[in-house]
Amino acid sequence: MSIVHGRLAVVVVNYASAGLLQRNLVTVEQEARAIEQDALVIVVDNWSNADERRAAKDIAREHDWVLMEPEANSGFGGGVNLGVTRALAEGATDVLVINPDAHIDRDSLHRLASATAASRTTLASPMITDSEGRTWFAGIDLLLHDGTMRARRKRVEGDTQPFEPWLSGACLWITREVWELSGGFDHDYFLYWEDVDFSRRVVSAGGSLLLVEDARAVHDEGGTQRAEPETSRAKSEGYYYYNIRNRMLYAVRHLDDAAVQRWRRSIPRTAREVILRGGRRQLIQSAAPIRAYLRGVREARRIARTHTSVQKGRKWS
Repeated sequence: MSIVHGRLAVVVVNYASAGLLQRNLVTVEQEARAIEQDALVIVVDNWSNADERRAAKDIAREHDWVLMEPEANSGFGGGVNLGVTRALAEGATDVLVINPDAHIDRDSLHRLASATAASRTTLASPMITDSEGRTWFAGIDLLLHDGTMRARRKRVEGDTQPFEPWLSGACLWITREVWELSGGFDHDYFLYWEDVDFSRRVVSAGGSLLLVEDARAVHDEGGTQRAEPETSRAKSEGYYYYNIRNRMLYAVRHLDDAAVQRWRRSIPRTAREVILRGGRRQLIQSAAPIRAYLRGVREARRIARTHTSVQKGRKWS
């Protein structure tokens, strides 16, 4: 007997990672259909190249998945919007959005479904580990003073600095009610921070966030965003650029002028912190991190400058 509110859909946004679909999504589908026999699988294959598109078509055909084929790369948020919209049109009431380099077991799916059954305006996420059992996501807080991140476990009782919790887009359980309440993802982020933005808009619209601590997903980070998956901590140039850029995009979307100016002043420092997530050795091995730093900082400053100009224009109009 199904424990899902109605029909379950699994949505995966794919980019140049057809091999990961074969390795992970096949398993996720089996686990999903163990709790909902009529579960629907939708793959949004963002365009990368003709060979990858053919591979995605072959895998989708083999497993009878719905394959959506954007002519361009719509980014993660844009891809999620395409997939979830299709899922809801197909009658889904609950959607599991999961990365192609992640998988989840049926017990954890059951716990996510149960957690949201009682509150249909709750956005839920499992705990996420890597394949060796190390914690990858266990709740993260966005510190509103300067836009830095803090692990949920590092909260200190009595700390008065404002923060906003958010849930990772690597694995989310989204009800139809949450989607309609929030309006979906903001595709302007393209990659990274769209889940931070989505979490905030869910809460702002009257919904809630829930980290389901007895549910687990496994995420091998970097299936598409690590520069050298086997030998290096280094991330891709896109990872660095969008994390630097999108911090300021979030600020101008949601914060007051004083906060935007604080975040603007800390752009160089927070950008360095992003780059150093890939370690120092990468800086002597490749120009990509420095290039991403310069591009990201320039674009973040442009976003802040444009916002300031618009605000000044409104005051004088």
